[in-house]
Amino acid sequence: MATTLREVKTGWEFDEQTMREDLAAVFRLTAMYNWHEAVANHFSLAVSGDGKKFLMNPRWMHFSRIKASDLLLLDADDDSTMDTANAPDPSAWCIHGRIHANVPHARCLLHTHMPYATAIASLKDPEIKPIDQNTARFYKRCAYDMEFGGIADNEAEGARIAGMLGNRSIMMMGNHGVLIAAGSVAEAFDDLYYLEHACKTLVLAYSTGQPLNVLDDAIAEETASQWESYGDGMKQAHFAEMKLLLDAQDASYKD
Repeated sequence: MATTLREVKTGWEFDEQTMREDLAAVFRLTAMYNWHEAVANHFSLAVSGDGKKFLMNPRWMHFSRIKASDLLLLDADDDSTMDTANAPDPSAWCIHGRIHANVPHARCLLHTHMPYATAIASLKDPEIKPIDQNTARFYKRCAYDMEFGGIADNEAEGARIAGMLGNRSIMMMGNHGVLIAAGSVAEAFDDLYYLEHACKTLVLAYSTGQPLNVLDDAIAEETASQWESYGDGMKQAHFAEMKLLLDAQDASYKD
């Protein structure tokens, strides 16, 4: 049983078991929506005030089987991590370790190669064009990394990706996938959900071969601001409802 841990110096505290359950729930939901990829892709959640201690999925375990107790507790400053018997996937450590070490606002990181978002990220122009209210949610809110150099497996590449993310919460990773960086699991899941829906709409619109009816800048910005006016309440409610659905089907993610 995990215990409640506290960061005494900062006064910041958390319930590790609850955070484990929330992150495990996102793995299960991602598999349910078919946004996962074999035993690849990685999610993480900071559990210390400075963000450097974080939970992450173990190496090569299918998302549909991940439980709260399976999650690794890692320290971004621990140089011996990859030398341990239960070391995480090298790419996961590269990306998540460097972002948690260098980007304080990135409490929860979700990195996937989900189909529609990855399709858009693989275009010459990966910008999410504002053609409806869901795509407009991301208007000028994304970072775009167009410097893919192969599988990220070294500290320098992780630091580069962290720098590209900057103060953004969403990054379209050219020729690669997507990265969500949010302040909580609920926020991150909601962003992931709407990002994939927005990209699906965009792919379908592109597939017609007709010109996109792109919203003008003022309307796109107004719509994005309206999304932000909801605050975190809707995101928290969305995630709470999804966990209730999981509980009804299979609550083993909490174990």
